[in-house]
Amino acid sequence: MPKKILLQTTIPAEQDNWSIARFHLLSEYLNGLEGTEGSRLFAVAARDRDGAQDNVLPRIDETDFDELWLFAVDEGDGLTPEDCAAIAKFRQRGGGLLVARDHMDLGSSVCTLGGVGLAHHFHSKNPEPDPSRHKIDDPFTTTILWPNYHSGANGDYQEIGAEGALHPVLRDPSNPQQALRFLPAHPHEGAVSAPPGDATARVIATGRSKVTGAVFNIAVVFEPDRENGPAIAQSTFHHFADYNWDLSTGAPSFVTEPPGNGMVETPEALVSAKTYARNVALWLAGLDPAVA
Repeated sequence: MPKKILLQTTIPAEQDNWSIARFHLLSEYLNGLEGTEGSRLFAVAARDRDGAQDNVLPRIDETDFDELWLFAVDEGDGLTPEDCAAIAKFRQRGGGLLVARDHMDLGSSVCTLGGVGLAHHFHSKNPEPDPSRHKIDDPFTTTILWPNYHSGANGDYQEIGAEGALHPVLRDPSNPQQALRFLPAHPHEGAVSAPPGDATARVIATGRSKVTGAVFNIAVVFEPDRENGPAIAQSTFHHFADYNWDLSTGAPSFVTEPPGNGMVETPEALVSAKTYARNVALWLAGLDPAVA
């Protein structure tokens, strides 16, 4: 039986926003993955929030989903206490969780999640513990304040670094001793770190600012234990968005930064981004990406 994945945003459907329709390529890709014996690996459902009281998130722990990929694209009010309680129970029953946000305060409602939510740092909530990082990294889009790490233009790729022992989600299936090298770039990524005192959490990947050279965290994993299923905190949802995989899919009208074309010119970068998504999906399902 394929593992069931829910891709969910924290906002209602809006054509001119980062609604779930802008993650169609990810959904299509994961839905099409097959195991070594040709069996379908995943069945993906994709949806936006459908109101102040969502019809799924407050009971996600009662569903048969194996994974929740939460794209926090709200401005601070995307999750309710009922949502957070159910998501916590979802992990407690072994569910896999990915939480991705973006710059400044975008997606800051995830702070109320606890655990994985505490891995996310924002401008006005749970800021990065190092005060020296409380400064603008992307100086070009002046309406966006820190955290806003500039890893490159939308449509370009960034070269990432593996931290510590090579984690399964970063392994290149074609060469398991090597790490995946690329993820989509974005002009203003958010900030994540391993919450102090949580022995299950560690940073596994970093990026480097194209403007200041600052190294910043891209992904924090939470290893499964007796209390919780696996989880990942991601610095930006743009690593998975259609626009960052294929510029021709378009972006909301408020995206005004000039794009790049590195993903087109370097096909290896798109392969790496998709492989990362595959590895994440397998690992969150409790499967080994190297043998699936």
